[in-house]
Amino acid sequence: MTLNINQTLVTEFLLQGFSEHPEYQLSLFICFLSLYSVALVGNVLIILAITCNPGLYTPMYFFLLNLATMDIICTSSIMPKTLKGLVSDRSPISYGGCMAQLYFLTWAASSELLLLTVMAYDRYAAICHPLHYGNMMNKEFCSMLAAGVWALCACNTAIHTGLMTRLNFCGPNVITHFFCEVPPLLLLSCSSTYVNSVMIVLADAFYGILNFLMTIVSYGFIISSILKMRTSEGKKKAFSTCSSHLIVVCMYYTAVFYAYISPVSSYNPEKSKLAGVLYTMLSPTLNPLIYTLRNKEVKAALRKLFPFLKN
Repeated sequence: MTLNINQTLVTEFLLQGFSEHPEYQLSLFICFLSLYSVALVGNVLIILAITCNPGLYTPMYFFLLNLATMDIICTSSIMPKTLKGLVSDRSPISYGGCMAQLYFLTWAASSELLLLTVMAYDRYAAICHPLHYGNMMNKEFCSMLAAGVWALCACNTAIHTGLMTRLNFCGPNVITHFFCEVPPLLLLSCSSTYVNSVMIVLADAFYGILNFLMTIVSYGFIISSILKMRTSEGKKKAFSTCSSHLIVVCMYYTAVFYAYISPVSSYNPEKSKLAGVLYTMLSPTLNPLIYTLRNKEVKAALRKLFPFLKN
Protein backbone atom coordinates (compact mmCIF):
# COMPACT_ATOMS: atom_id res chain seq x y z
CA MET A 1 0.00 0.00 0.00
CA THR A 2 1.37 3.44 -0.96
CA LEU A 3 1.26 6.08 1.76
CA ASN A 4 -0.30 9.46 1.02
CA ILE A 5 1.98 12.47 1.25
CA ASN A 6 0.13 13.62 4.39
CA GLN A 7 0.47 10.25 6.15
CA THR A 8 3.27 9.64 8.66
CA LEU A 9 4.25 6.35 10.21
CA VAL A 10 3.40 5.81 13.86
CA THR A 11 6.42 5.60 16.18
CA GLU A 12 4.41 5.42 19.41
CA PHE A 13 1.15 3.82 20.46
CA LEU A 14 -1.25 4.78 23.24
CA LEU A 15 -2.70 1.96 25.31
CA GLN A 16 -6.32 2.71 26.05
CA GLY A 17 -6.27 0.48 29.10
CA PHE A 18 -9.25 1.18 31.31
CA SER A 19 -9.31 4.95 30.75
CA GLU A 20 -12.98 4.78 29.69
CA HIS A 21 -13.76 3.92 33.35
CA PRO A 22 -11.69 6.47 35.34
CA GLU A 23 -13.80 5.92 38.47
CA TYR A 24 -12.52 2.31 38.69
CA GLN A 25 -8.83 2.93 37.99
CA LEU A 26 -7.68 3.09 41.63
CA SER A 27 -9.61 -0.06 42.50
CA LEU A 28 -8.21 -1.82 39.43
CA PHE A 29 -4.67 -0.72 40.35
CA ILE A 30 -4.99 -2.22 43.83
CA CYS A 31 -6.59 -5.40 42.45
CA PHE A 32 -4.04 -5.88 39.65
CA LEU A 33 -1.08 -5.12 41.94
CA SER A 34 -2.35 -7.73 44.40
CA LEU A 35 -2.83 -10.33 41.67
CA TYR A 36 0.61 -9.61 40.20
CA SER A 37 2.28 -9.87 43.62
CA VAL A 38 0.57 -13.17 44.41
CA ALA A 39 1.40 -14.51 40.93
CA LEU A 40 5.09 -13.64 41.27
CA VAL A 41 5.46 -14.93 44.83
CA GLY A 42 3.43 -18.09 44.16
CA ASN A 43 5.26 -19.09 40.99
CA VAL A 44 8.70 -18.28 42.42
CA LEU A 45 7.86 -20.46 45.46
CA ILE A 46 6.88 -23.35 43.16
CA ILE A 47 10.17 -23.00 41.25
CA LEU A 48 12.16 -22.94 44.50
CA ALA A 49 10.23 -25.88 46.00
CA ILE A 50 10.86 -28.06 42.93
CA THR A 51 14.50 -27.10 42.28
CA CYS A 52 15.51 -27.43 45.95
CA ASN A 53 13.79 -30.75 46.63
CA PRO A 54 15.21 -33.86 44.87
CA GLY A 55 12.02 -35.72 45.78
CA LEU A 56 10.17 -33.58 43.23
CA TYR A 57 12.53 -34.38 40.34
CA THR A 58 9.77 -36.15 38.42
CA PRO A 59 8.20 -35.42 35.00
CA MET A 60 5.04 -33.91 36.51
CA TYR A 61 6.95 -31.40 38.62
CA PHE A 62 9.47 -30.72 35.85
CA PHE A 63 6.60 -29.59 33.63
CA LEU A 64 5.05 -27.66 36.52
CA LEU A 65 8.35 -25.77 36.92
CA ASN A 66 8.19 -24.83 33.23
CA LEU A 67 4.57 -23.74 33.64
CA ALA A 68 5.49 -21.49 36.57
CA THR A 69 8.28 -19.91 34.49
CA MET A 70 5.85 -19.26 31.63
CA ASP A 71 3.38 -17.68 34.04
CA ILE A 72 6.04 -15.28 35.32
CA ILE A 73 7.01 -14.25 31.77
CA CYS A 74 3.37 -13.91 30.72
CA THR A 75 2.28 -11.64 33.56
CA SER A 76 5.55 -9.69 33.83
CA SER A 77 5.50 -8.79 30.14
CA ILE A 78 2.40 -6.64 30.61
CA MET A 79 1.74 -5.88 34.28
CA PRO A 80 4.39 -3.17 34.97
CA LYS A 81 3.13 -1.12 32.00
CA THR A 82 -0.52 -1.77 32.90
CA LEU A 83 -0.02 -0.67 36.51
CA LYS A 84 1.80 2.46 35.38
CA GLY A 85 -1.04 3.25 32.98
CA LEU A 86 -3.63 2.99 35.76
CA VAL A 87 -1.96 5.81 37.73
CA SER A 88 -1.14 8.02 34.72
CA ASP A 89 -3.22 10.28 32.53
CA ARG A 90 -1.96 8.51 29.41
CA SER A 91 -0.13 5.28 28.70
CA PRO A 92 2.25 5.61 25.73
CA ILE A 93 4.37 2.72 24.53
CA SER A 94 7.05 2.94 21.85
CA TYR A 95 6.74 0.97 18.63
CA GLY A 96 9.71 -1.20 19.63
CA GLY A 97 8.36 -1.65 23.15
CA CYS A 98 5.00 -2.71 21.77
CA MET A 99 6.56 -5.32 19.48
CA ALA A 100 8.72 -6.63 22.35
CA GLN A 101 5.67 -6.88 24.63
CA LEU A 102 3.73 -8.64 21.88
CA TYR A 103 6.55 -11.15 21.38
CA PHE A 104 7.09 -12.14 25.02
CA LEU A 105 3.39 -12.28 25.86
CA THR A 106 2.52 -14.39 22.81
CA TRP A 107 5.54 -16.64 23.40
CA ALA A 108 4.58 -17.33 27.02
CA ALA A 109 0.84 -17.70 26.38
CA SER A 110 1.23 -20.05 23.40
CA SER A 111 3.90 -22.07 25.24
CA GLU A 112 1.49 -22.52 28.13
CA LEU A 113 -1.21 -23.89 25.82
CA LEU A 114 1.20 -26.39 24.30
CA LEU A 115 2.68 -27.34 27.67
CA LEU A 116 -0.79 -28.09 29.06
CA THR A 117 -1.18 -30.66 26.27
CA VAL A 118 2.20 -32.17 27.17
CA MET A 119 1.16 -32.32 30.82
CA ALA A 120 -2.08 -34.07 29.81
CA TYR A 121 -0.01 -36.69 27.97
CA ASP A 122 2.17 -37.10 31.08
CA ARG A 123 -0.94 -37.79 33.19
CA TYR A 124 -2.18 -40.21 30.50
CA ALA A 125 1.12 -42.13 30.64
CA ALA A 126 1.11 -42.19 34.46
CA ILE A 127 -2.47 -43.44 34.85
CA CYS A 128 -3.03 -45.56 31.74
CA HIS A 129 0.46 -47.13 31.54
CA PRO A 130 1.86 -47.05 35.10
CA LEU A 131 4.22 -50.00 34.55
CA HIS A 132 5.83 -48.35 31.52
CA TYR A 133 5.68 -44.77 32.80
CA GLY A 134 9.39 -44.62 33.66
CA ASN A 135 10.38 -45.59 30.13
CA MET A 136 7.72 -43.50 28.40
CA MET A 137 8.56 -40.33 30.33
CA ASN A 138 12.29 -40.66 30.88
CA LYS A 139 14.47 -37.61 31.60
CA GLU A 140 15.72 -37.20 28.03
CA PHE A 141 12.23 -37.38 26.53
CA CYS A 142 10.80 -34.90 29.05
CA SER A 143 13.66 -32.47 28.38
CA MET A 144 13.07 -32.82 24.65
CA LEU A 145 9.33 -32.13 25.07
CA ALA A 146 9.94 -29.03 27.19
CA ALA A 147 12.64 -27.69 24.86
CA GLY A 148 10.39 -28.40 21.89
CA VAL A 149 7.55 -26.40 23.45
CA TRP A 150 9.77 -23.37 24.13
CA ALA A 151 11.48 -23.52 20.71
CA LEU A 152 8.36 -24.15 18.61
CA CYS A 153 6.45 -21.33 20.26
CA ALA A 154 9.44 -18.99 20.01
CA CYS A 155 9.61 -19.62 16.26
CA ASN A 156 5.85 -19.25 15.82
CA THR A 157 5.86 -15.99 17.79
CA ALA A 158 8.84 -14.68 15.81
CA ILE A 159 6.87 -15.25 12.60
CA HIS A 160 3.80 -13.40 13.89
CA THR A 161 5.86 -10.53 15.33
CA GLY A 162 7.93 -10.34 12.15
CA LEU A 163 4.79 -10.10 10.04
CA MET A 164 3.51 -7.37 12.36
CA THR A 165 6.68 -5.30 11.92
CA ARG A 166 6.15 -5.34 8.13
CA LEU A 167 2.84 -3.49 8.48
CA ASN A 168 2.51 0.27 8.23
CA PHE A 169 0.75 2.20 11.00
CA CYS A 170 -0.29 5.68 9.89
CA GLY A 171 -2.69 6.65 12.67
CA PRO A 172 -4.81 6.59 14.73
CA ASN A 173 -2.45 5.06 17.26
CA VAL A 174 -4.75 4.16 20.19
CA ILE A 175 -4.68 0.43 20.99
CA THR A 176 -8.05 -0.52 22.46
CA HIS A 177 -6.52 -2.83 25.06
CA PHE A 178 -4.31 -2.61 28.14
CA PHE A 179 -1.40 -4.30 26.33
CA CYS A 180 -0.16 -4.77 22.77
CA GLU A 181 -2.25 -7.52 21.20
CA VAL A 182 -2.51 -8.79 17.63
CA PRO A 183 -6.21 -8.08 16.80
CA PRO A 184 -6.29 -4.38 17.85
CA LEU A 185 -2.92 -3.78 16.17
CA LEU A 186 -4.18 -5.25 12.90
CA LEU A 187 -7.17 -2.94 13.02
CA LEU A 188 -4.81 0.06 13.25
CA SER A 189 -2.72 -0.96 10.23
CA CYS A 190 -3.02 1.07 7.03
CA SER A 191 -1.53 -1.73 4.92
CA SER A 192 -2.83 -5.16 3.95
CA THR A 193 -3.18 -7.60 6.85
CA TYR A 194 -4.20 -10.60 4.75
CA VAL A 195 -1.07 -12.69 5.46
CA ASN A 196 -1.29 -11.88 9.17
CA SER A 197 -4.95 -12.97 9.26
CA VAL A 198 -4.15 -16.26 7.51
CA MET A 199 -1.36 -16.99 10.00
CA ILE A 200 -3.69 -16.20 12.90
CA VAL A 201 -6.25 -18.69 11.59
CA LEU A 202 -3.53 -21.36 11.31
CA ALA A 203 -2.26 -20.59 14.82
CA ASP A 204 -5.82 -20.71 16.21
CA ALA A 205 -6.34 -24.08 14.51
CA PHE A 206 -3.16 -25.51 16.02
CA TYR A 207 -3.10 -23.98 19.51
CA GLY A 208 -6.81 -23.54 20.13
CA ILE A 209 -8.35 -26.56 18.38
CA LEU A 210 -5.76 -29.31 17.74
CA ASN A 211 -4.14 -28.87 21.16
CA PHE A 212 -7.53 -28.83 22.85
CA LEU A 213 -8.61 -32.02 21.04
CA MET A 214 -5.38 -33.81 22.02
CA THR A 215 -5.97 -32.81 25.65
CA ILE A 216 -9.58 -34.03 25.48
CA VAL A 217 -8.47 -37.36 23.97
CA SER A 218 -5.84 -37.80 26.70
CA TYR A 219 -8.42 -37.20 29.41
CA GLY A 220 -10.87 -39.51 27.66
CA PHE A 221 -8.38 -42.35 28.07
CA ILE A 222 -7.57 -41.24 31.63
CA ILE A 223 -11.22 -41.22 32.74
CA SER A 224 -11.79 -44.58 31.06
CA SER A 225 -8.83 -46.09 32.94
CA ILE A 226 -9.96 -44.61 36.26
CA LEU A 227 -13.47 -46.03 35.86
CA LYS A 228 -12.01 -49.48 35.25
CA MET A 229 -10.10 -49.45 38.54
CA ARG A 230 -11.55 -51.86 41.08
CA THR A 231 -11.00 -49.96 44.32
CA SER A 232 -12.42 -46.57 45.25
CA GLU A 233 -9.09 -45.70 46.87
CA GLY A 234 -7.30 -46.31 43.57
CA LYS A 235 -9.81 -44.17 41.72
CA LYS A 236 -9.46 -41.36 44.24
CA LYS A 237 -5.65 -41.42 44.11
CA ALA A 238 -5.60 -41.50 40.29
CA PHE A 239 -8.04 -38.62 40.00
CA SER A 240 -6.15 -36.53 42.56
CA THR A 241 -3.00 -36.68 40.40
CA CYS A 242 -4.72 -35.02 37.45
CA SER A 243 -7.51 -32.91 38.99
CA SER A 244 -5.31 -29.83 39.46
CA HIS A 245 -4.17 -29.96 35.86
CA LEU A 246 -7.72 -30.42 34.63
CA ILE A 247 -8.88 -27.33 36.54
CA VAL A 248 -6.07 -25.24 35.01
CA VAL A 249 -6.83 -26.55 31.50
CA CYS A 250 -10.52 -25.65 31.79
CA MET A 251 -9.74 -22.20 33.16
CA TYR A 252 -7.11 -21.36 30.54
CA TYR A 253 -8.99 -22.65 27.49
CA THR A 254 -12.15 -20.83 28.60
CA ALA A 255 -10.27 -17.52 28.42
CA VAL A 256 -8.60 -18.37 25.11
CA PHE A 257 -11.79 -19.50 23.38
CA TYR A 258 -13.65 -16.50 24.75
CA ALA A 259 -11.11 -14.06 23.36
CA TYR A 260 -9.52 -15.46 20.24
CA ILE A 261 -11.54 -18.10 18.42
CA SER A 262 -13.21 -15.45 16.30
CA PRO A 263 -12.28 -13.33 13.23
CA VAL A 264 -10.24 -10.14 13.73
CA SER A 265 -13.09 -8.19 12.09
CA SER A 266 -15.41 -9.12 14.99
CA TYR A 267 -12.92 -7.95 17.64
CA ASN A 268 -14.63 -6.63 20.76
CA PRO A 269 -12.41 -4.47 23.05
CA GLU A 270 -14.36 -5.08 26.26
CA LYS A 271 -14.56 -8.81 25.67
CA SER A 272 -10.84 -8.99 24.85
CA LYS A 273 -9.87 -7.00 27.94
CA LEU A 274 -11.84 -9.35 30.17
CA ALA A 275 -10.21 -12.40 28.57
CA GLY A 276 -6.83 -10.67 28.86
CA VAL A 277 -7.32 -10.27 32.60
CA LEU A 278 -8.23 -13.96 32.86
CA TYR A 279 -5.15 -15.39 31.14
CA THR A 280 -2.49 -12.76 31.93
CA MET A 281 -3.37 -12.10 35.57
CA LEU A 282 -5.94 -14.46 37.05
CA SER A 283 -4.52 -17.68 35.57
CA PRO A 284 -0.87 -17.03 36.64
CA THR A 285 -2.19 -16.14 40.11
CA LEU A 286 -4.45 -19.17 40.52
CA ASN A 287 -2.10 -21.77 38.99
CA PRO A 288 0.34 -21.90 41.95
CA LEU A 289 -2.57 -21.83 44.42
CA ILE A 290 -4.33 -24.70 42.65
CA TYR A 291 -1.18 -26.83 42.44
CA THR A 292 -0.03 -26.17 46.01
CA LEU A 293 -3.33 -26.28 47.88
CA ARG A 294 -4.26 -29.58 46.23
CA ASN A 295 -0.80 -31.16 46.38
CA LYS A 296 0.63 -32.57 49.59
CA GLU A 297 4.12 -33.08 48.12
CA VAL A 298 4.50 -29.43 47.07
CA LYS A 299 3.20 -28.23 50.45
CA ALA A 300 5.66 -30.53 52.21
CA ALA A 301 8.52 -29.22 50.05
CA LEU A 302 7.55 -25.61 50.88
CA ARG A 303 7.45 -26.39 54.61
CA LYS A 304 10.89 -27.98 54.34
CA LEU A 305 12.19 -24.95 52.47
CA PHE A 306 10.52 -22.48 54.85
CA PRO A 307 10.27 -24.10 58.33
CA PHE A 308 8.21 -21.19 59.69
CA LEU A 309 5.30 -22.42 57.51
CA LYS A 310 4.94 -25.51 59.69
CA ASN A 311 1.96 -25.63 61.99
